Amino acid sequence: MTIERKQPKPKKCRVETCRTPFVPARIGQAVCSPACAMIDAPRHAPKALKALAQVGRREIKARKEKLKSRADHLREAQAAVNEYVRLRDAHLPCISCDSTPNDNDLMTGSRWDAGHYRSVGACPELRFEPSNIHRQCVKCNRNLSGNAVEYRIRLVQRIGAEKVAWLEGLHPPCKYTVEEIKAIKAKYREMTRELKRAAA
Repeated sequence: MTIERKQPKPKKCRVETCRTPFVPARIGQAVCSPACAMIDAPRHAPKALKALAQVGRREIKARKEKLKSRADHLREAQAAVNEYVRLRDAHLPCISCDSTPNDNDLMTGSRWDAGHYRSVGACPELRFEPSNIHRQCVKCNRNLSGNAVEYRIRLVQRIGAEKVAWLEGLHPPCKYTVEEIKAIKAKYREMTRELKRAAA
């Protein structure tokens, strides 16, 4: 047996200069908006200002989201994937030179990149493929252009020759929609949170 909850009755805003009809969102709500709450009860002004600021921030965030280009979404998704990879490989040596992290690096992550075996320019189809991305020291990734020969040697040891051969093979072109890119970003952010929870 289900018990039906009574819907709150509409009422008019208590502020004399407003009197806008509204449906209360909580028990005891007497005004229609944070702005009217400021007029109605100065003692609630700090809370109302905070609520107004939150509304403003949400609106700004929504406007910024609408202005983002596909390239902006791709960058954000790549950043989410890279963060996941760096955390996934946090206790592994560099994929290209076997240099290992010290405690300071684990805290800051400043010396480590998420290096692609097949670069985004050479194979954009694999830009988000986790087996194509591994934690790599800045020297190998940036100064040595990925240190590809050494990368391949250790990649075979880490994921197997069959998987490396698949990475090196042909891949169908992939033109992600903005919605697909957003889904990739959300997926990897959640995977990163799960890794952090497991490590805590």
